[in-house]
Amino acid sequence: MIDYFGIIGLRVLITGGTGGIGAALVGGFLDAGAEVCVLGRSTEALETLSLKHSAHTKRLHTICGDLLEDESIDSSIFEARHIMGQIDVLVLCHGNVEPNAALEMTLGSWQRQIQVNLTATFRLAQNVAPEMIARSRGKIITVASMLTFQGGLNVSAYAASKGGVGQLTKALSNEWAAHGVNVNAIAPGYIKTKLNTHVWQDPERYKQVLARLTSGRWGEPSDLVGPALFLASPASDYLHGVIIPVDGGWLAR
Repeated sequence: MIDYFGIIGLRVLITGGTGGIGAALVGGFLDAGAEVCVLGRSTEALETLSLKHSAHTKRLHTICGDLLEDESIDSSIFEARHIMGQIDVLVLCHGNVEPNAALEMTLGSWQRQIQVNLTATFRLAQNVAPEMIARSRGKIITVASMLTFQGGLNVSAYAASKGGVGQLTKALSNEWAAHGVNVNAIAPGYIKTKLNTHVWQDPERYKQVLARLTSGRWGEPSDLVGPALFLASPASDYLHGVIIPVDGGWLAR
């Protein structure tokens, strides 16, 4: 089974690693024996993450970068590669949502969400793919959303960006699969994180969501760890362009 699911020694770059899902993935990859570099925007949050995983200081690295700035994306990938030597797995777990009615959304809000959620996802993958193609091996894992499939409510920019992430995952997979690079996505369902506080702290919306979940509960960030480790492991070598819903049964109902 080690040959199928082995993670030990893999060099993994995780964006958004200080967020709810991202932080859970950082812990999961460290526990599985990987070397992890976390790209985040807040120095304070990165320091807190490092303290939490102080037992893994030799295998945990952090980089402060801003995905709103293209130059920062380039320099962050360069730094991660310098620190770890190479990037075997890229996990794109960052995200930004600014809920608002479409008629009230500013162009600035629209552009920030598209830049962070979609454009930065493309640019990060574009930066890392050449070294993976040269080695004929690599894993790129994007994080989609239920709004990759559905429109949501008062989150038009977020829905547009996450719909784009799903199509981008398939498009990059079509180009890079023949070179040994797997590009796949995880689509989290309704997970209790800061990103969707506006939903789960609304009593009525919380009950509406819960009523549709066949699992009988909202998801936790830890529910994403297993699928991410699977997509990073040799067990997923024949998966290309797949979007795996981790949604507690939301789409099935």
